[in-house]
Amino acid sequence: MNKGRLYLIPVPLGQTPAAAVLPAPVRACAQRLRNFVAENAKSARAFLKSLPSDWPLQEIEIHELNDHTAASELPRLLAPLLAGRDLGLISEAGCPAVADPGAALVALAHREAIQVIPLVGPSSILLALMGSGLGGQCFTFHGYLPSATQEREKRLRELEKQSRQEQSTQIFIETPYRNRQMLESLFRTCAPNTRICVATDLTLDSEQIRTRPVAEWQRQPLPEISRRPTVFLLQG
Repeated sequence: MNKGRLYLIPVPLGQTPAAAVLPAPVRACAQRLRNFVAENAKSARAFLKSLPSDWPLQEIEIHELNDHTAASELPRLLAPLLAGRDLGLISEAGCPAVADPGAALVALAHREAIQVIPLVGPSSILLALMGSGLGGQCFTFHGYLPSATQEREKRLRELEKQSRQEQSTQIFIETPYRNRQMLESLFRTCAPNTRICVATDLTLDSEQIRTRPVAEWQRQPLPEISRRPTVFLLQG
């Protein structure tokens, strides 16, 4: 029996309509599939309903894969593929398997010689880098930094040093309700000439991408980004 194909299906960031950020072939692929693995089943169904899917939602099978999923559960998520049916992998927002638990399923699919097909769509990390004006030839994404102030600022000093040594852009995110604390740490810790980009609400109508040296940021009120999805970038 031929194996199915694993499609990596991006979804919009926030409430942006799918047609505004996803090419027609990507939407058509998601519409025709009946089997999915998603970080959150509820939001995945909302996405499929917005397309809308070619199938009644009650006939679509969605299994969850998130940070609480044990490694021992991954093989059963591949069952549709091993039975010859195509499967879609959906993240909570943006591109699956990028800063996302779906990467574990993709790795297992490769071990099972299953064809993996990534589809085009929005990635907040790459969109922030593209819009920042910072170096795009060499960059590193670090995910979340420590939440405690002292540890966070120690890590920021390390990233700034790394950026100078490697001539690289350092990219990271924060839980939205701690965005203000991240800004305060950045402007308190980094050198005056270090450039900081704050990219907020990417692809939404309220999108803002601002890049300035720390010295210039310090002369202005902190931007209002509390509880708004934001990507931070620095280059020393």
